[in-house]
Amino acid sequence: MRSAVHFIPIATTVVALFFAATVYSRYLDRRSGPHLLWWAGGILAFGAGTFVESAVTLAGWHVVLFKAWYITGALLGGAPLAQGTVYLLLKRRTANRMTMVLVPFFLIAATAVVFSPVNYELVETYRLTGSVIIWRWARMFSPFINTYAAAFLIGGAVVSAIRYRRRSDSYNRFVGNVFIAIGALLPGIGGTATRFGYTEVLYVTELIGLVLIWVGYRWNVRAPTPVAGNARSDAGALGNVVVAK
Repeated sequence: MRSAVHFIPIATTVVALFFAATVYSRYLDRRSGPHLLWWAGGILAFGAGTFVESAVTLAGWHVVLFKAWYITGALLGGAPLAQGTVYLLLKRRTANRMTMVLVPFFLIAATAVVFSPVNYELVETYRLTGSVIIWRWARMFSPFINTYAAAFLIGGAVVSAIRYRRRSDSYNRFVGNVFIAIGALLPGIGGTATRFGYTEVLYVTELIGLVLIWVGYRWNVRAPTPVAGNARSDAGALGNVVVAK
């Protein structure tokens, strides 16, 4: 049965589209490398997942929608955003090698989900849950991908926040990265709740998390007051890196 919380992904999708357009616009302005493209693509992928959630709310459960949701959400999730940070923090050759591992891993996981039978007895008309996947091992890929995403997306934000904490000339970036770290953490909490059957928690944390990341981005794009001899940019989380580049 539908409730108000099931309509939240519609708002999240709209936010994701505008946010992705903002990041891509900065890429067009700066032409600064692949990291901005990865981030813009990651936000779009996030929006694709919530778009499918919206479709299920409006039209009801369908096996194609379910598998599209699982692939774009549980598997793709924050990985492209994390990969953008990888391209910024690490050498291009190293980042390319990590991409060569991440992409095939994702494709194998997605293929397993596509071909896995579904237990229709567990299907709920307006509610999505990975528990309907019969091949349980197919669900074992997502924790690895999400751990990878958290390590670079959340970890990068935390490291940047620590670096900027005591720098008065860029305190805005400390605040921004705190917002980004919290925002990136929330969908992961929602994803964990989904594994235990509480999909509605994911809908709420997706919206709040994306909004917080965008708030962090806006804090990071604020022009800091430079201090002589201390105007260096640090590589870090989404908003901070976009500014630095």
